[in-house]
Amino acid sequence: MSDVLLDGIALTAEQVRDVARDGGRVLVHPDGATRAGAAHRTVAALSAAGGVYGRTTGVGANRLIAVEYESSAGPVILGPEGSVVTGDSAPQQPVRHDPHGLRLLRSHAGGAGPLLDPISVRAMLTVRLNQLAAGGSGVAPDVLIGLETALNRGLTPPVHAFGGIGTGDLPALAVTALCLLGEVPWRGGSMEPVPFDPADALSFISSNAGSIGEAALACADLSELLRAGTVITALAFLACDGNSEAYEAVVHLARPHPGQQTVAARLRDLLAGQAVKPARIQDPYSYRAVPQVHGPALDAVVALERTLGIELNAPAENPLVDPVGNRVLHNANFHTAYLGLALDAMRNALYQTAALSVARLSLLLEPAFTGLTPFLAAGPPGSSGLMILEYVAHSALGALRLNATPTSLATAVVSRGVEEHAPFSSQAARNSLDAVASYRVVLATELVAAVRALRMRGAAPVDGPLADAYRYVAERLPDRLDDRPLDQDVEDAAALLPALARFEG
Repeated sequence: MSDVLLDGIALTAEQVRDVARDGGRVLVHPDGATRAGAAHRTVAALSAAGGVYGRTTGVGANRLIAVEYESSAGPVILGPEGSVVTGDSAPQQPVRHDPHGLRLLRSHAGGAGPLLDPISVRAMLTVRLNQLAAGGSGVAPDVLIGLETALNRGLTPPVHAFGGIGTGDLPALAVTALCLLGEVPWRGGSMEPVPFDPADALSFISSNAGSIGEAALACADLSELLRAGTVITALAFLACDGNSEAYEAVVHLARPHPGQQTVAARLRDLLAGQAVKPARIQDPYSYRAVPQVHGPALDAVVALERTLGIELNAPAENPLVDPVGNRVLHNANFHTAYLGLALDAMRNALYQTAALSVARLSLLLEPAFTGLTPFLAAGPPGSSGLMILEYVAHSALGALRLNATPTSLATAVVSRGVEEHAPFSSQAARNSLDAVASYRVVLATELVAAVRALRMRGAAPVDGPLADAYRYVAERLPDRLDDRPLDQDVEDAAALLPALARFEG
């Protein structure tokens, strides 16, 4: 696997997954380091001369409170009344106070709940590093080097599940900064502390990198699973002698939604040349309405990919440093309504297509549609066959239904009322990862049943990509028909889904 070059311009969801899950290495593009350096010099000069949110002021409801701007890691010396003093006016026993930025990091590293898995945390680090390479934050280039080193050594900060509400993953990034500083141990190893200017504290943590990273993982996985789902649908179609009239081009030209047309065309391609004699003049919805239900899920993922293409490469910083204009711009680009709404739409569409998959599984277990034994059993009368897979699939579908609840219907008022809206996209991203995991189980159960039905009927696909796909999975799934535990069958089928997606075309 080649290095993933982070230039702040062209990062994709698939690349985030390559780094986060597959251990791909990252490399900051020299242009990214140059942009970061220019922004850091600009904001340091402007902060020394005037007010910059988070550098010379407090944050949130404390935004109107001035703090001493310190561009070094040394402590601030305070007099008896709390005023900053230097030189001859310093008291004999001064109060030594750490810089505002350091105190900000410590106070915000307050997440709770279980620790996130390293994959999600690596996704967050990858996204934040790419955002910093886009310029605009003012964070010093040393921090980019530190994040690059941590990723390539497999180190992750101890990030807790709860803390973000879609307006900045503040606790997650604050504890990351403390790891870079050497105050909090890394998970998975250690590295030398990174020079970290306390004045950069807010600029580093003011990001939704955690939410965006988890959204990227969900998007990359779902794009793959939806392609695999089309192949599995075609296999199940053969096992039930479906009627392909529902997929004809003229039908979908009459109602030309993009995803609908795409799904119908892919099914036509997969089923081309297959010897199918339709058993019914009109199939149940689980076959007849596949383009109309699977298509919206496809469109929702395309929309999410488009949103992520912006979010992954945006210097969505507050304040935004503009070195060309020699200014900082206070703004609300940390608000992720676009991302939350795209994730909500994706999960709702996913539930619909998952429900259709569960319905097809039930038809595969019904003799009236396959001409085989109930539950595709092969033992003595009363054998259960794949009966339990219906329960498993509905259990996964039930979990997906809960995850599909729109998080954008919630909001929050925090920080003494001055931050009076939140999109909860952090929860949307987490729910999306969970929903994708449930969909993976649903597809795996349908695949197990479709392969068994085709084996029992002696009706393997002939020629073309569908035949190749069938051979691939049939060689890897157990061919035993006796009543036995099926958990390993489902696990094996789930592991085949990424490769199965490649046969979709």
